[in-house]
Amino acid sequence: MTLACRIFGHDYAFTAEGATMRWSCVRECGAGGSKEYGTASQAARYARAFDRKDTDDLGRRAPFLGLFPLRMARALKERVKRDEARREPAPGRRQA
Repeated sequence: MTLACRIFGHDYAFTAEGATMRWSCVRECGAGGSKEYGTASQAARYARAFDRKDTDDLGRRAPFLGLFPLRMARALKERVKRDEARREPAPGRRQA
């Protein structure tokens, strides 16, 4: 087991091969396993669900008070994008 796995725990990556879902530590410490499902689509669905990282949605599912500034920054960024899209002229229209 690597030092990083001892300190932080394993960082598993999940994949589906047919009806078998496999997982292994991305730090190459040798930890991993597999599980058989009834169909290949079930294995793929579970592999996708388990392979998600919490940091992928940071700011979207954040605790209200703990990451409030991040929520506000994300909302402001989305509002600016929306306002810019509204200001762009429609195709074929002339600007004054």
